[in-house]
Amino acid sequence: MTDIVHHTLYDGRRIAFRYTHGSGPCLVFLPGYMSDMSGSKASALFAEAELAGRACLLLDYSGCGLSDGEFADGTLSKWRDEVLALVASYVSGPVLLVGSSMGGWLMLLVAEHLKHRLAGLIGIAPAPDFTRWGYTAAQRAALAAGETILEPNPYGPEPTPTHPGFFADAECHLRLERGLDLACPVHLIHGKADADVPWEISLRLKAALGSAEVQVTLVEDGDHRLSRDSDIAALKAIVAGFYG
Repeated sequence: MTDIVHHTLYDGRRIAFRYTHGSGPCLVFLPGYMSDMSGSKASALFAEAELAGRACLLLDYSGCGLSDGEFADGTLSKWRDEVLALVASYVSGPVLLVGSSMGGWLMLLVAEHLKHRLAGLIGIAPAPDFTRWGYTAAQRAALAAGETILEPNPYGPEPTPTHPGFFADAECHLRLERGLDLACPVHLIHGKADADVPWEISLRLKAALGSAEVQVTLVEDGDHRLSRDSDIAALKAIVAGFYG
């Protein structure tokens, strides 16, 4: 099942995904905001899993990539439930969650529902609670008033939108202040030259996690994407560490 296929949810939504069977914990990759499973990190980890004979699941959230829906309708709650539906349908045994940027926030929400199945968490420039620390007071007020805000997009010609529905839902999923009751091993990797998510967020996440096994790797010259060959090699090494 390494080709892209679709899973149909109860309401008819079709979620695009790729899955390869294998041994050990199944690696489930959660992309960032407005990203999909075709990204370099997801693709590299899927290819590595195939070579090593490990199980791996990639997916596109609704409104992203090859999945049904409009991005404007996307929320953390909706995307969390899509991930959980695919895990329930296709994955047996332990799960290793890997979340990139916003996917690092979503990873925490998914993990809270998979506690008994978690082999570990890997956060790549994780961005939990970014609706709190990532926007100005004026932007937050506009979103709370039902407005969509647009910001410059460093990765493409179109501005990056944040929709009020996403914002309202995200306000229900703040985790850095309340703490997290997760006891599995966690490894966070963050570039100190990240212009989008301050590397200190990974340190705040470490403090919020209930696990005694949290490791943070800071890449001195790493940017937000951490997609250079050296970054991906470091990521593969971190993943391999969860398989012994």
